[in-house]
Amino acid sequence: MDLSVVIPVKDEAANVAPLVAELSAALDDLLDYEILYVDDGSEDGTAAEVARLQAEAPHLRLLRHMRNYGQSAAIRSGVRAARAAWIATLDGDGQNDPADILKLWRIGLTAPEAPPLLIAGYRESRRDSWRKRFASQVANRVRRRVLGDDTPDTGCGLKLFPRSLFLDLPYFDHMHRFLPALVLREGGIVRSIQVNHRPRRRGVSKYGVLDRLGVGVVDLFGVIWLKRRAAARPHLLNEVSPDSKIASTSASTSVVR
Repeated sequence: MDLSVVIPVKDEAANVAPLVAELSAALDDLLDYEILYVDDGSEDGTAAEVARLQAEAPHLRLLRHMRNYGQSAAIRSGVRAARAAWIATLDGDGQNDPADILKLWRIGLTAPEAPPLLIAGYRESRRDSWRKRFASQVANRVRRRVLGDDTPDTGCGLKLFPRSLFLDLPYFDHMHRFLPALVLREGGIVRSIQVNHRPRRRGVSKYGVLDRLGVGVVDLFGVIWLKRRAAARPHLLNEVSPDSKIASTSASTSVVR
């Protein structure tokens, strides 16, 4: 399997069928993929709508949280259950364009295995209210200045990364807002790619302006602490076979064949 598409959702029943149809139109016959919807404690018919579509779409999977744990927890559950080595995430509200997944995928195909790569969508022309755009601009400027992650738009839900990279990152609530900084902390590379952004046509947003800014400030201090406490990644010289002799000194350790 090439790709697992992870979609965290809460109360997005009206957006499920249109988004699944768009994903099929964008990826069918081009990639071997699966779609993992992670229902994060929805109180509407989101889970039932995904289950209904599974009869016609065998590559569609449903994971459910018993209650609302938040977007980061939903993404983590989806990544842990994913079957592919590469993960694409996008929001379940229909504002991310599934056609952009292939744009990110082509970049991922040409990337070397090391260092690991995060490809982040960049919504240059956001189709949100001016309040949301203003709050996002403020948050992005502060974050870039403090964390130095050089990423213009960490809030875009459309991202592509290796599954193993995500599972190596420290997990905490709201970590999805800081993925670029966390990837750089692990010695990885981050590339921002301009993607399409669309107005929400169904349902209502689950985030307000004040809660985004308030939570973001608190989490920012936590990420600063994580960066300062980051340990250097150990580099293995080689695997030691049972018949190898190991010579050690006070300064270094080497493998002698």
